[in-house]
Amino acid sequence: MDTSWTADALVIFGVTGDLAQKMTFPALYLLERRGLLDVPVIGVGRRELTDAQLADRARKAIEESGEHVTDVVFDRLARRLTYVAGNASDPATYERLAQRLSGCRRPLYYLAMPPALYAPIVEQLGAARLVARARVAVEKPFGHDLASARALNQLLCQVLEEEQILRVDHFLGKEPVIELEYLRFANTAMDELWHRDSVSAIQITMAEDFGVAQRGSFYDEVGALRDVVENHLLLVLALVTMDPPVGPSAEDLWAKKVEVLRATPAVEVRDYVRGQYLGYLQVPGVAPGSTTETYAALRMHIDNWRWAGVPVFIRAGKELPVLDTEVRLMLREPPRLGFLPDPNQVAANQIVLRIDPDAGMRLDLSALDQDNRWRRIPLETVFARELGKPQAPYERVLYAALTGDDRYFAPFSVVEQCWRIVQPLLSYPPPVFPYPVGSWGPPEAEALVADYPPWQQPWLPE
Repeated sequence: MDTSWTADALVIFGVTGDLAQKMTFPALYLLERRGLLDVPVIGVGRRELTDAQLADRARKAIEESGEHVTDVVFDRLARRLTYVAGNASDPATYERLAQRLSGCRRPLYYLAMPPALYAPIVEQLGAARLVARARVAVEKPFGHDLASARALNQLLCQVLEEEQILRVDHFLGKEPVIELEYLRFANTAMDELWHRDSVSAIQITMAEDFGVAQRGSFYDEVGALRDVVENHLLLVLALVTMDPPVGPSAEDLWAKKVEVLRATPAVEVRDYVRGQYLGYLQVPGVAPGSTTETYAALRMHIDNWRWAGVPVFIRAGKELPVLDTEVRLMLREPPRLGFLPDPNQVAANQIVLRIDPDAGMRLDLSALDQDNRWRRIPLETVFARELGKPQAPYERVLYAALTGDDRYFAPFSVVEQCWRIVQPLLSYPPPVFPYPVGSWGPPEAEALVADYPPWQQPWLPE
């Protein structure tokens, strides 16, 4: 694959589906508004639609996303949109697609489809001779465990080269996740603190204050561990803990992520707590008596020079008290010093990176107030206020896929390591504990942080 690869067409399989309506069309509109979209967009779906009807669906989807639609911008987008109707397993669909792609040499195929259809679609594209210089973007989850991920990758690589496969995780397109690399390595003050001599523990929280809603049948086959821990949060952990890349390329960046993930042992079952919120079993689509977890908490460690002896705690769940995703580095407590009025009350410093909502960073310091009492002094910034409004994650990821920027797409070596780390928890899942809606999950999760700083209350926007 030419490293200067850029797409000359975008083909969206599943263009009438939920993901395209909620994420893809709004992202395309934002790119069009910025003047960054310069390729035809071909939608493929089972419904019989005209090009005009597809444009109408696109406009409705963009308006429902909350974006203000300008006629001039949308008309430019609408002129790019065409539609191919057909079943993804029918060779005739690909014959019609080939006609629409006449003259295009480097299409990007974006599969906004269930993972079970990835291999069949790629096989049909190969049989139709439509993949010679193409790339194929697939959504997570990539497999449902280590064995299935390897099997899926083997099927895709029978038709495609590894560099032709783009594994999408929109979390990698979030501004604070991207900013992590620069905060760490462009600031000596940060880098000097970012190792085992200064950090006593790492906490990563992804709290959602809503439930499964209408996604019961999908979620019940997945659960919290597969849905957000194996992909989103382990990739965030890799960014938090990796060493600096040796160069500017995507290969350099991913090499350091692979390195730190390889140094992370598989999680032991005794270090994993599963929870399920009360009322989950009544959600339509959830199997009777389901033991699928809606909450996952785990303790991990990294066996390398930088992080040896520093525990990593991850928790993620639905129907928790707040909506918040953050990374928190707990710094070591200061030594007991006789001149301090009460050294036992000095709180350890913390570095907090908030990913959602209102991305920002905070440094917690300690100081004495006028009554000679210790107070936590937060030094904080909100990225949008200082750096401007960021690109939306799907806007950034889609543009990267179109322009050949591989920094946001995990190679299989990374996906494989993430599945390896959680595989024992999938093979031998512990019991699932109930927890009330609006709580912080099952109390059994508190045992994971025993002898370490307790789970911290999130830093929330004011």
